[in-house]
Formats: sequence, C-alpha cells, structure tokens
Amino acid sequence: MSDEPVILINLLKVKPGKQDALVALLKRNTDTVVRTLEGWKATRLIAANDGAGVVIYSEWESPAAVEAMRSDPRMQAYFPEILEMASLETIVGSAVFGEAR
Repeated sequence: MSDEPVILINLLKVKPGKQDALVALLKRNTDTVVRTLEGWKATRLIAANDGAGVVIYSEWESPAAVEAMRSDPRMQAYFPEILEMASLETIVGSAVFGEAR
C-alpha cells in the first residue's frame, strides 16, 4: 500500500440559507461516523464566504476505504438529508503537486 492518501473532494452547492445547517450536519457526521471508519485519515470542511457552497476535503488510506465508506449504512443514512440542502459533485484522486510556505 502506498503512503500517499487517496483524496476525496466533495463539492456541495448549497441552497440559500442552508450553509450553517449543512456544516453542522457534516460536522456531526464526521464526529459520529466518518472518524470511526477503517482507512479514514483526515477531513476538512471549507465553507464559502458567500454561503453558497461547502467543500469536504478528506484523506483515505485506499480507494477500497472510500468505497467502504460510501456503502456503510450509517453514511447512506446521511445522504438524503445532505441532498435536501445541497447538490453534490465528487472527485477522487491523489496529490500530484503541493507547495507551502
């Protein structure tokens, strides 16, 4: 297994006035479900300043860990509530460049 994490990015376009509720739901999901899943490494939530979007950046040990998360019944229970507040687009990949100061 590579030491490089699999990166999962979820782009959520939020319905007007729903960003705070969505962030609260995503935090609760991360605290109660995501952090308990095998292969999870990290999650970061990024909220748009204009209230129109949220990005979920998460790192996983492998593509299999991402698929296991998606099929977990506890995760699936959250999806309808998330989709009531936002549309969802997903990208799975790996880091190809990074720089920091």
